[in-house]
Amino acid sequence: MAYPMQLGFQDATSPIMEELLHFHDHTLMIVFLISSLVLYIISLMLTTKLTHTSTMDAQEVETIWTILPATILILIALPSLRILYMMDEINNPSLTVKTMGHQWYWSYEYTDYEDLSFDSYMIPTSELKPGELRLLEVDNRVVLPMEMTIRMLISSEDVLHSWAVPSLGLKTDAIPGRLNQTTLMSTRPGLFYG
Repeated sequence: MAYPMQLGFQDATSPIMEELLHFHDHTLMIVFLISSLVLYIISLMLTTKLTHTSTMDAQEVETIWTILPATILILIALPSLRILYMMDEINNPSLTVKTMGHQWYWSYEYTDYEDLSFDSYMIPTSELKPGELRLLEVDNRVVLPMEMTIRMLISSEDVLHSWAVPSLGLKTDAIPGRLNQTTLMSTRPGLFYG
């Protein structure tokens, strides 16, 4: 759960979110090093006299500033592609939940069981109890098992929606007439808002 003045991500609840956090830290370190190098070069150019103007015409400098950015892009792209493939991978799901977005509520159906479906409406602000969170509390929560692969089938009845749970690293669009699929697995029990 996010808290006020939080600067980072929520705690990871799934292996995918853990990978996303590692990728974020990896990319942020690369951006930090590039920014530091550029700031250092700019400060050098402003404080020193340029005595070797011929170095800017050198073939070596052009080779370096062509190869270095390409290498940096590969260092960012390979982990990113790995995570993208991990997110699309489906390993024999234990449970399938069909999620339908409506204009003011979500409908959930456990497709592995007969007649197990319900609607989830947001609780109005005037009916909230002390300690409940505005715009996050619902009357019927989705209950899912932990440490099991779960397939979510997500679609919409009327308009575009987005089904997201940040601590699981999930965000899937619900589009009318299209069935999107995602998988999730929680590594710890808890109440996760989205």
